[in-house]
Formats: sequence, C-alpha cells, structure tokens
Amino acid sequence: MFKKILASIGIGNAEVDTQLEKDRYMPGEEVKGKVLIKGGNTEQNIDRIQLFIMTEAVRETDDSKVYESVMIKQYTIGEAFKIGAGEERVYDFSFNLPAHTPPTLGKTKIWVQTGLDVPNAVDPNDQDFIQVDPHPYMETVLTAVTDVLGFHLRKVEMEYSKRYNYVQEFEFTPMKDFRGDLDELEILFFMKDNGLDLVMQVDRRAKGLGGLFAEALEMDESFVKIQFSQTELNQGKHAVAEKLKNIITQYV
Repeated sequence: MFKKILASIGIGNAEVDTQLEKDRYMPGEEVKGKVLIKGGNTEQNIDRIQLFIMTEAVRETDDSKVYESVMIKQYTIGEAFKIGAGEERVYDFSFNLPAHTPPTLGKTKIWVQTGLDVPNAVDPNDQDFIQVDPHPYMETVLTAVTDVLGFHLRKVEMEYSKRYNYVQEFEFTPMKDFRGDLDELEILFFMKDNGLDLVMQVDRRAKGLGGLFAEALEMDESFVKIQFSQTELNQGKHAVAEKLKNIITQYV
C-alpha cells in the first residue's frame, strides 16, 4: 500500500523515454520512433500514451515578455494498459509532422513531448528536441526575398496569437533595391493545402516632414495579404520575387 501511495504522488512511478529515428525533419515528413516505458516500484494503470508536437511562443503581458509552451499537434498511441513493477514495454509509432510546423530558425524551438496518462498520479513525460527545415513552399518565398530581392533576415520569433494560437514572425531589412524606401519588412506564413498565404507588413522609411508625421502616427506601415498558388510557387524563386516586388512597390 505504501508503494502505491508513493506512486500516486510521483515517487517511484513509471518512466518514459521516446527515441526518434533522427532529429531533423521537414513539415509533412513521416516521423518514426519508439516509446520505452519502464514500470516503477508498483503496478500502475496507464490510460494512454500521448505525443505532443510543441513549440514556444512569447506573450507580452504588463510590458514584459513571457515564453509559453504551445501545442501544435497531439497524437495518441495504443490503448489503456497495466504495467507491472519494473516491467519494460516498447511501443512503435509513426505520424506525419504537420505541414504548418514552424521551421527552427532564429530562436524557434520544436520538440516532441511524450506523456503517460496515469490516473491519480504525476504523469511521467519526456522531451525530444528536433530540427525542422522550412516547408518547400516557405523555402521558395524565403529564397526569393533574400537571394533575389536582397533582404536580410534579421529576426525570427514565435509570438502568441489569440486567433491562431501562435504565429512565426520573420523580420527582414532591405539591403538592395528598397534600402532607401523601407525600414523593414515583416512576413507571416500560413500554409494551405494547395499553396501559401502571406501577411506582409511594409514599414516605410520616413522621408521629409510628412514622413516624420506619418511615422509618429504609425501611418507608415501597410499590411497586405498575398496568396501564392502551388503553380506559382513551382515556377521558382524568380517568379515569386517578381510578384513580391510589384506588390511592395505599390506601398513605397
């Protein structure tokens, strides 16, 4: 009985360890691995094994920034079972990394968190950090902005969003054609089944007295939504860059 009480408060209970086949993925790619579970000092019931794709986003509260863990996707493995004291079990799993998983650029973190749902106990959990490359659609746009249009990627940050749960914000500074016209360019990416949506903020450089007034009143920023179809993205970085250049020019 004493061992059961200890297990119910998280002392001497089951341990979990997830092992992935590799630590670098692309959105949409299949993730394979196994979950190793070792029983504690007493027999325990496990309601389910859960895998969570997690990230970290910053939330601004009371003029300060707080980093919070945010769930991207949840998966359940197997069914309820009972594990004996010291018993070891292995469960294989596979799932597709969601297409909208943010790439691990800048300070962005992505990890697979494993949890055992144990009734009346502290749930054992395990974290495995992974590297995520940009989705090919996103990579095409990023290459168009940096390599073709000559913007410098200055900052990438995950931010809390009440509507979307989180957004990944990319900040660019102009280095070539738009250097005298823009202070910065900010882009949010939204994956679609047949393409990619962008929300772009064009921050114009203040010029003259009118520009200073506009900047003071925060009228120097324009927001525009841009849609790229799969066909457009497959045309490559130069075609994408040309479309972006034409749109940005309208706002400078």
